[in-house]
Amino acid sequence: MGNQVINEYLRDTLPNRWIRRLERSEHENRLFCSDTDYLFQLLWFLQDHTYTRFQVLIDICSIDYPSRKRRFEVVYNILSTRYNSRIRVQTSVDNITRISSVVSLFPSAGWWEREVWDMFGVYFINHPDLRRILTDYGFEGHPLRKDFPLSGYVEVRYDDSEKRVVSEPIEMTQEFRYFEKASPWDRPGTLWRSQARSDANRD
Repeated sequence: MGNQVINEYLRDTLPNRWIRRLERSEHENRLFCSDTDYLFQLLWFLQDHTYTRFQVLIDICSIDYPSRKRRFEVVYNILSTRYNSRIRVQTSVDNITRISSVVSLFPSAGWWEREVWDMFGVYFINHPDLRRILTDYGFEGHPLRKDFPLSGYVEVRYDDSEKRVVSEPIEMTQEFRYFEKASPWDRPGTLWRSQARSDANRD
């Protein structure tokens, strides 16, 4: 059963309230879930139904679109080994919307959901152990959000006097910053001339 057949079957079978859009490409189908309330039922159907059998969860990831009202796109990539087919299930959530955990369907989702929670702050209800997985305990914020500062909020270092790792607020000393106001591409020949001068001085 190819991607096109599965696409047509899902279009005819799934309730309209479950899906917002269904797309097909050469290598996979993309299914946009209309509401997070239906996400668990949708994934359960895809996993258990005789003509789908998407029983392998490849990964769960997220994308941040700060300009959207529902800024986080959560993506489930699942595989059917029986029909040699892939499908990408996507849903959108805002800062406070919770998503049902799918650990009971796909045990490997436990790790992926922890990563999405840690990096983006998307909360999964009924998760057996929703803790940070890539950052340290007590870490502030979620690093892959677009509004998270590049330098972070705190720095971690080892203190020789206290013989332990300490966290301190970030301090950027002004004299260590270097601002190159003029771009070498604005003035043709500037870059190679300055390089030639430095080479001559070195000789």
